[in-house]
Amino acid sequence: MSSEHVPSVETEVERPREQAGAGTPADGSAGASAKAPTDEVKLDPLRWAALLVLLVSAFMDLLDGTIANVAAPSMQRELGAGYSAIQWILVGYQLAFALLLILGGRLGDIFGRKKVFLLGVAGFTLTSLTAGLAQEPWQLVVSRVLQGAFSGIMVPQVLSIIHVTFSNKERGTAFALHGLVGGLAATLGLALGGLMVQWNLFGLDWRLIFLVNVPVGLFGLFYGSKVITESKAPQALRLDVTGVLLATVGMLMLIFPLLQGREMGWPTLGFVSMAGSLLVLTGFVLWQKHKIRKDGSPLVELGLFRTRSFSSGLAVNLIFYIGMGMFTIGWTLYMQIGMGWSPMRAGLTSLPFCLGAFMTATTSVMILVPKFGRKALQVGAVVLVAGLGAYIWVAGEYGSQVTSWHLAIPLFLIGLGFGTVATPLPLIVTSEVPHKDAGSASGLVNTNTQLGFAIGGALVSVVFFGGLVGNTGAAVDDQAPQLRKDLVAVAGLSPERADEAVAAYRTCTVDRAGEKDMAIVPESCSSATVLSEPAVAEALEPYAKDTTGVSFAASFQTLLWTFIGITAVVFFLLFAVPRRLRQDGPEDAVTEERAAGATA
Repeated sequence: MSSEHVPSVETEVERPREQAGAGTPADGSAGASAKAPTDEVKLDPLRWAALLVLLVSAFMDLLDGTIANVAAPSMQRELGAGYSAIQWILVGYQLAFALLLILGGRLGDIFGRKKVFLLGVAGFTLTSLTAGLAQEPWQLVVSRVLQGAFSGIMVPQVLSIIHVTFSNKERGTAFALHGLVGGLAATLGLALGGLMVQWNLFGLDWRLIFLVNVPVGLFGLFYGSKVITESKAPQALRLDVTGVLLATVGMLMLIFPLLQGREMGWPTLGFVSMAGSLLVLTGFVLWQKHKIRKDGSPLVELGLFRTRSFSSGLAVNLIFYIGMGMFTIGWTLYMQIGMGWSPMRAGLTSLPFCLGAFMTATTSVMILVPKFGRKALQVGAVVLVAGLGAYIWVAGEYGSQVTSWHLAIPLFLIGLGFGTVATPLPLIVTSEVPHKDAGSASGLVNTNTQLGFAIGGALVSVVFFGGLVGNTGAAVDDQAPQLRKDLVAVAGLSPERADEAVAAYRTCTVDRAGEKDMAIVPESCSSATVLSEPAVAEALEPYAKDTTGVSFAASFQTLLWTFIGITAVVFFLLFAVPRRLRQDGPEDAVTEERAAGATA
């Protein structure tokens, strides 16, 4: 008999009759637990097979969050979609996902994590199919919003099932593998999306990025129903409908303006909405306190925030993912628009990052954090800063002539730091969470992460695009003397005509940098007839490419400096995290759960 056990009871983990033993009465184990609440229950023998299903599903969701960005231009061409429709195809998924996470987590606690997980997988698979078959932009938008909603139901169950299925000793390994899958999916989405679109497999073009989810989802449904053991809160909980409405409205008022702020020109109404969200979320907290006193069934167990590992871990997680949200979006803009690289090249350039994250994702949770505690994460933050600093130097040194090889070492260091910091965070946050609140806590962790990404994405508009116009003008000014000479010597313009062309080129380039949609041609470009002359256009082409590369590199450097500052904040916030990760679990809470389960 195994010496490793999970703190669980039959009312918390409902095992099939054939696994528990056909001759054992349903209430027999409960009675035993009542007499001896410290008795141990044997680990689920299928837990590692169940983990495979959970990780595949998590990979599928995380991949979809990035892969659609690469395929967006292809969608726009084939469907004839406008810029706003494409934005909703991308943002609608993120918004629905973020809004459903807290509710999805609590639904698992109440109705059974396996049931809710399989429901989420089924919905995600079906909406992936409808997205792949969409013939009109609105059909793809609706499919993506529903896909994000079902993902918000599915994803919280992954962390909560891991939390209640594995022993405290094994949980670190399971979370390490989960973190590894997350890091790989977030970065490989670029490469895989680029390959699928560029190769146009089976003539499906962008549709394949959604249709590939269908067989994977069917695998998750069939295999998951066989190997995942059902679990739920040991005592009966009720769904807090009022809490759901308050949380959803509050998060919508906060996240929507962040996701759409730049596209809408940062209207005053957006800032009013974000300020109003604080009032709604305050009302949500007061309502949760009322629910705790009334029937003990809040949507979010506020007592979790009194646990140091939970509250401090969430703070670190939020700040860290604000920085990562800035970096991933800015990085994509820098490579694909600034450098003009194809999606496939941009994706392949990310491989050093993947390698670094792969090397530290497992070692961080399994070796470094158990041995060195929070110091391991702080060292990871220092390595991340070193990688960001190296990237700043490379971007400034090589400008528009930078190559994938130049970026290999900086990206490798960033990957090492990312894996060391990001992978242990879910384990730290949930390490002392009672099993009855595993789903709620998982929903909060995922919502916290998505909120960080949303804030980071909004900061890209301020930090990256805010300086892009000025950087573009400065780049053109640096080129102007040599450009005048080339226009006279190569294009055959008179000095006066060359000055006119340089001025028109500067106005056009700066106006283009200020457009929200880079595909839009400003009026200053189309109305300047001198720019359309064949000899002038030919002479300007290399200068335009260099200007874009240099200006985007300068803007990205500013973003990287901001990320360094955010990482420094993370370094100091880590002092609030307990020195050592608690390896034995919250025994008092577990004993209470067993006693509650025994009398349920």
